[in-house]
Amino acid sequence: MAFSVRRYTVADLEQFPNDGNRYELLDGMLIVTPSPRLRHQAIASRIGAYFISALQQPEHAMVFTPGAISSPPRTQLKPDVLVVPTRFGIASEWADVTEHWLAVEVLSRSSRVYDREYKRDAYLDLGVREVWLVDPQRKCFEVTRARGTVQTVHDTMVWSHPNVNVTVSIDLHDVFAGLP
Repeated sequence: MAFSVRRYTVADLEQFPNDGNRYELLDGMLIVTPSPRLRHQAIASRIGAYFISALQQPEHAMVFTPGAISSPPRTQLKPDVLVVPTRFGIASEWADVTEHWLAVEVLSRSSRVYDREYKRDAYLDLGVREVWLVDPQRKCFEVTRARGTVQTVHDTMVWSHPNVNVTVSIDLHDVFAGLP
């Protein structure tokens, strides 16, 4: 007996409850993860703060924590930190943003498989230049710039702006400070 799985659209996401869960779509398949825990949000906020300080204040980029990468009608993913060019003003819709420089996902027990096995490659397929998976258990960043290549960083992560001579240097010890 054959059965079908419902495919959702980005428009459908607006009908979902605001219940703290994170609702994402990957080619129409619904991905639901629980509300992030305090540790998860602290790590994402610390990483976002590095980028906001270095890029957003001098207007070199826009930084969102979290953001959304939307490719209607059937894909919308929500990285914990998203860095995009400033030419997409704050009045833009997520689907209008067609260039994404960096997507950062903080791994958690509920999202680890999706982030590693599906979302990382999906981000690259959507044109994201660089994807970071932040692993609080191993206290490292997994950096991917092309499918099938992963660089693991344990001490200092350096990100370079693609258009101006600006770098963001992140001390992983600071990012993971206070974690068991």
